[in-house]
Amino acid sequence: MSSPAPKSPELSDKSKKYDRQIRLWGEHGQTLLEAATICLVNVTAVGCETAKGLVLPGIGGFTVADGSTVKEEDLGNNFFLDASYIGKSKALACKQLLQELNPDVNGDYVDESVDYLLENRPNFFDSFDLVIASNLNEKTLLLLSKRLWDSNVPLLYCRSLGMMGTIRLQIREHCIVEAHPDNPQFDLRLDHPFEALRGHLENTEVTSKVPWLLVLHKYLRLWQKEQTDGHKTPKNYKEKNQLREAIRKEMNADEENYEEAIKAVNTAFGAATVPASLKAIFEDEACELLTKKSNVFWIMAKALKSFLTHDNNGHLPLPGVLPDMTANTDSYIALQNIYRQQALQDADQVYHKCQDYLKQLSLPPDTIDERSVRSFCREAAGLTVMRGTRIAEDYERNSRLLPLVEENEVQDNLTAYNFALRAYERFLSECGHIPGECTAEQDIGRLKTIASKMLSDLGTHATISDDVLHEICRYGGAELHAVSAFIGGCAAQEVIKIVTKQYKPIDNTFIYNAVSTESVTLKL
Repeated sequence: MSSPAPKSPELSDKSKKYDRQIRLWGEHGQTLLEAATICLVNVTAVGCETAKGLVLPGIGGFTVADGSTVKEEDLGNNFFLDASYIGKSKALACKQLLQELNPDVNGDYVDESVDYLLENRPNFFDSFDLVIASNLNEKTLLLLSKRLWDSNVPLLYCRSLGMMGTIRLQIREHCIVEAHPDNPQFDLRLDHPFEALRGHLENTEVTSKVPWLLVLHKYLRLWQKEQTDGHKTPKNYKEKNQLREAIRKEMNADEENYEEAIKAVNTAFGAATVPASLKAIFEDEACELLTKKSNVFWIMAKALKSFLTHDNNGHLPLPGVLPDMTANTDSYIALQNIYRQQALQDADQVYHKCQDYLKQLSLPPDTIDERSVRSFCREAAGLTVMRGTRIAEDYERNSRLLPLVEENEVQDNLTAYNFALRAYERFLSECGHIPGECTAEQDIGRLKTIASKMLSDLGTHATISDDVLHEICRYGGAELHAVSAFIGGCAAQEVIKIVTKQYKPIDNTFIYNAVSTESVTLKL
């Protein structure tokens, strides 16, 4: 994605401060970030590192919830606690030291445990855009995840234990407009040009100074005249090679636009076709059956579907974005303006359809603005909808974990460590202390019994390696700051994706082993 240019030579102080990140997610993304509030449950090294990765880029506000006090052992692995806070509120200490990083961010704290809040103030979490929790026992984790699922508040749960770390995202539905694909295909409409483009292509002389698009169109038309179907475009290697050779025969050594046209043969056609992922969105019940409570994403999706079906011959709205091309300035700008004007016309039709649906739903017209519709149309080919699962489902018989578990033994791999960390959390709930904190050998046996029962409850006869359980116990609940910092950085990145509604977040589990520097993303 190209970097957005500044609006004026003199940037505001805030724009200067956040310039590099604005280049990633734009000013509209930064606005969403600055409007978001998150809650940090449990002051741990990994939790604080996650919050740090959100405070620095300017999250709107954060609240720290922890009912414990700072102890001496907390200082060794958490840079957001210091000796002056020993015996004082851990939530207060974390809040004050985090807020020092960025005075623009509003910080708050609640000197109460998550268990207390869930029992006495269950609505406490409803006002946040997202909750970040870390290193909880199983009982508390499941209660929190159920409460947030019912309230439709996303939960990002992080674990950091010794050399191991995981992230689990729980989110009901997440609609992404700007997915930022790694290799976007430009929609140029050479295979079915719209009226203004057709006139420009046919009435402009092809020279070494015009954009390669005109070169490619000229030789595409010559190639089509030799085909049985005079409107087809090259689909396979043989046909594309014929077109490339036709261009190459006519070029001189110094004609860069001809070279660019030859390279573009592979990617210049077919981008207006509706991808399977977008068809699935159009067929989704949420798109078909709009209500007053429908996300604006679904209202725009239905308007887009109507536009494709009734007004645009099944083709996507034109994005209006051109790749860089070697050409003189006037010819490139003229071509760019043609694409831009058609894109505005397409988006305007979709916008009016959105207004019709808003009227039918008795919703105010400003529920959807023109800028949002233009962005929606520009990114139509990459629209994405994610639907997640509850964390509690990971513990049920229909868990997606089962295909990952081997027949006889869960081997020494990332899946095994993820499962062992879950057994660790159940150990905390059942035994009331950290495995390995005092008597490691005895706790290994207890942890193995718990892990075996969990696997049995899932409906499998697999066992977990003693080496994996020993590795979990030998840490004694300790966090290593380097691992927590890595996991926290990854977690903060996922939060930003969700808040800005850009880029695709993990779906839904990330596991990291710092010993082997291996990582994997699983859908559980």
